[in-house]
Amino acid sequence: MADHDRTASLMTPSKLAQVKPKGPATPAAWLDQMAADAGHQHARRLAELCKDLRAQAQQRDISPLISELARLGEALAGLDFGLLQARGWWARTTGKSRTAGAEFTSQFEQIESVAEGLLAQAQAVQKGQLDKVPASERALLELEVEFRAIDKIIDQAARWLQDMRNQIKERQAATPDESAQQQITDDAARCEILVTRLKALRAVSSAAQQAHQQGQGAAARRGSLSKLLQQVSAEVKSWQAHISALASAAGNSSAPSLKLDDPMESHRELQLRIKQAIADCTQLQGQEKVVADSLGALGAQLEA
Repeated sequence: MADHDRTASLMTPSKLAQVKPKGPATPAAWLDQMAADAGHQHARRLAELCKDLRAQAQQRDISPLISELARLGEALAGLDFGLLQARGWWARTTGKSRTAGAEFTSQFEQIESVAEGLLAQAQAVQKGQLDKVPASERALLELEVEFRAIDKIIDQAARWLQDMRNQIKERQAATPDESAQQQITDDAARCEILVTRLKALRAVSSAAQQAHQQGQGAAARRGSLSKLLQQVSAEVKSWQAHISALASAAGNSSAPSLKLDDPMESHRELQLRIKQAIADCTQLQGQEKVVADSLGALGAQLEA
């Protein structure tokens, strides 16, 4: 086999795919490319981080939790304490107290089933958020590192640009020959390439800083949500204990009276806590969408 045939046979499609094109052929072209690609590695890493962070934001969908909170809030409104207020002699004699007690107990059991669904959903959300915290914190930290690195490149390039323009003015004033004039023209064009690049980098840096701030805000709100869900879970269990004891007493028709103050207070507190949780979760869901949208816009800028 001839040497050139042997060489050709070694260049398989997979190896051809690994062959990188040669860089610019002249120093001037190389400098032009350097100006056009300033901050390229940091921008590329920012694009990867945007993709990761946006995926994380989209995975933190708490709409099922909001639905469970709304279900419990609606169900709690259906618990009728008025059924237990008539416990006199006539109610016991006619059996109305026993019937009312059974109805109250039935209402409680239905609401308790909804409450158990909320507890399970809250636990799942807390565990999911806890598992994702390290990855989210690392990505946000790296996002900050990358846009600060771009800012440093912008500062350095701006100083270089100012120095180069000053040099061009001095060289123009020295009445250059044709060759020197061409070099001045090339350097001036290179300055404009860098100006365009710096504008793009500044826009990227500004968008990255905004996305970073929004991401930090969402992370802080998620931390608050975790505490709120702990409070909700504690109050649901307290409510269960109070109302369960009341329902058991309500089923005893011989009991002359029932103590309603503490159970009703627990019921009101849980209703208020559920209302607050729905509002906070809705705000967080909206904030997560804002973060995802900002990251999407930043990703589009980086692709351009």
